[in-house]
Amino acid sequence: MLNWNDVLNFATKGNPTPDKRVEKTDEEWKALLTPEQYRITRRKGTEARFSGELCSRYEPGRYNCVCCDTELFDSTIKYDSNTGWPSFTQPIKENAIKYEKDVSFGMVRVEVMCNVCDAHLGHVFPDGPAPSGLRYCINSESLKHVGVEVK
Repeated sequence: MLNWNDVLNFATKGNPTPDKRVEKTDEEWKALLTPEQYRITRRKGTEARFSGELCSRYEPGRYNCVCCDTELFDSTIKYDSNTGWPSFTQPIKENAIKYEKDVSFGMVRVEVMCNVCDAHLGHVFPDGPAPSGLRYCINSESLKHVGVEVK
């Protein structure tokens, strides 16, 4: 289980190696994504609080990167942080997420991105629930929910 010290180490000393890489031109991303998805994932935008479709959804399944379909989060670690964005306590695997120090807007934060395609997802904070204490605060537009099949 990752904790805040792990996140800081990744952000300052280097990220885990992803299982694969997906790289596309700016034109290819624009053709693949909606304008809002492109603004958020490729230009590091943010959706308005409580506006995202996935903010209040809790169905079983996985949350994948909207750009490259990499599995990022599982519904079992999603929780209501009352911040206005989908929140998770852990990534699905340690190497699914890339971490970078973010000093924009006069704040020091840790940005989280898809480690496969570098899509901006949101930020991680050390104010989440136990046992990890992490809150991955993620834009709905950067994710797609993939439900589980009922047999």
